[in-house]
Amino acid sequence: MQTSWHVCGLVVQAHPQHIATVSAALSELDGSEVAVSDAEHGKLVVVMEAAQSDVLLRQIESARNIANVLAVSLVYHQQDEQGEETP
Repeated sequence: MQTSWHVCGLVVQAHPQHIATVSAALSELDGSEVAVSDAEHGKLVVVMEAAQSDVLLRQIESARNIANVLAVSLVYHQQDEQGEETP
């Protein structure tokens, strides 16, 4: 059996006065974690993971649709496939 795992790193730019609500909304997305935030500049570093690339793309799109988000930049993506070893 083969499984796939995707992880990405995003920089999310938001209105500084709304950084707390944007951070909370991002944290509520499945497989998402706000790793670092800079409230003064309105920037957040977000890590997202999913078992399938299409799910990950939907998560990124959901982040873009959060109120007061100005931009979402993908800065890292990794896909790892693991399967049973065959002799």
